[in-house]
Amino acid sequence: MKRPCFKIERQFPTPLAGVDEAGCAPLAGPVVAAAVILDRDKFPRGIDDSKKLSLEERESIYGRLQKVAAIGIGICTVEEIDHLNIYWARMTAMARAVEALGAEPAWVLVDGNACPRWQRPSKAIVSGDAKCRSIAAASIAAKVTRDRIMADHARTWPGYGWERNRGYPTPEHIRAIRELGITPLHRRTFAKVREHLEQEVELPLNLPA
Repeated sequence: MKRPCFKIERQFPTPLAGVDEAGCAPLAGPVVAAAVILDRDKFPRGIDDSKKLSLEERESIYGRLQKVAAIGIGICTVEEIDHLNIYWARMTAMARAVEALGAEPAWVLVDGNACPRWQRPSKAIVSGDAKCRSIAAASIAAKVTRDRIMADHARTWPGYGWERNRGYPTPEHIRAIRELGITPLHRRTFAKVREHLEQEVELPLNLPA
């Protein structure tokens, strides 16, 4: 299968940053975005859409990226997700990732169909993580960073399986919410979490006097 390349990137001036995020769909944990500026003459082999790579492959490539690429990480917290909504939290995380690069890119390519509201040249690329090497690299950086965060949270909040499901609505995670309740890291505006909160509130009303 064809991997992402620099074909699209070559249409834009350098330095060019690719931006992607991880963690829009989970019920718990932050949204994490990454911005990556690759050296087109010196970059790790095997860069691909993070969803197509194993955990071991992502970790290996990210370790090599850290040695040869400029990387910025942006995080939007659970509180911000619940306050802004997931769309604007995603946009906020991506803007923070570019700001964290430490240097202003000449152009930014963003995975998806919209760019954050910023005053910089940019273009959204649908399925960009499968087409553009810079965006694919950002998808790896964002995914690895978020996976590590969720593994750390799993030690603080055991029983939810976050070290495996990363906060996504798997049967294991849904069952744990029913049995253990929600944590401060659960997104209260998300339907499956909100449903549990409503049940918790309604339960005492159904008890006999």
